Parts: sequence; structure tokens; C-alpha cells
Amino acid sequence: MTRIGLLSDTHSYLDEAIFDYFKDCDEIWHAGDVGTVEILEKLEKFKPLRAVYGNIDAKEIQWKAPEHQRFEIEGFRIWMTHIGGAPPNYNPQVRPELKNNTPDIFICGHSHILRVMRDPKLQNMLYLNPGAAGNEGFHKIRTMLRFTLDDGKIHQLEAIELGKRGRL
Repeated sequence: MTRIGLLSDTHSYLDEAIFDYFKDCDEIWHAGDVGTVEILEKLEKFKPLRAVYGNIDAKEIQWKAPEHQRFEIEGFRIWMTHIGGAPPNYNPQVRPELKNNTPDIFICGHSHILRVMRDPKLQNMLYLNPGAAGNEGFHKIRTMLRFTLDDGKIHQLEAIELGKRGRL
């Protein structure tokens, strides 16, 4: 059993409440647009971290986090990338790979829109986008996800609201 804290689009802002919400998590996953290396370092010191870089991330972040993360955990094949689109309108660059090598869970950031859904056209793949945990962007409420993976099953999937975006 592995408890996951999933966030994205921090854009150089890391709410201290994240550490409370993720205190019981085994790993933190960041789906891109981190903003600063300091955010990666804070998260890495707190819990094991898996991250990808996003379109705003400078080379120093790209050296620490790849564009794509593909891995297996608790019976799930995971693919995490920043700009993946959303069902059924996937990014044209990832669409062929999604069809040919469909993960069990596809995780994206970028849109700043919290979305959890299954894609019945892709073997009922679970699509997760935690929304945006930072202050930059058009979103009004900062969001993230927390869930448990256990032997091929997902449990306790929770959407967490961190409050209003700082600069409305």
C-alpha cells in the first residue's frame, strides 16, 4: 500500500499546508510547472518525490526532473507528464503513445483544472489532473489530490482545496 500526494503547477509558490495534507503520504508526485529548484528540494527533503518538468520550468529544473515519468507501483502502470491534454482531446505528441502503450493511470498538469475521470476509449484508463496548487494562472481555488494505491486498486481518492489563489 502506497499513499500518494499529487500536485502540479506550483509556479514558485509552495503553500505550507501541503506538508500537513501530505504528512501521511509515502510519496509526493509533482506534475510540472514547479517554478524553482527550491520547491523540488523542499519536497524531496519531506518525502520521496517523483516529478516532471513543465513548460515554465528552467533548465535547472529540467536537469532534476524529466519531461515524462513512466513507472510501475502497486500493480499500476503510471505515466506522468505536464502537457498531456485531457480525454478525449489529448496532446497530439502523447496521443499515439497513449493508444499504443496505455498506462493504467495518466497524470497531467498544465490546465490548472482539477479533473479525475476514466477514458473508456483507452481501456478505461484513469486520468488525473490535480489542478494548480500555486498562485499563478486563471484558477480561483488552489487544488491537489491525495490517494492510496494498493495491489491494483485505488482507494481514498480525495480532492483537496488549499484556498483561493493569492492574486485574484
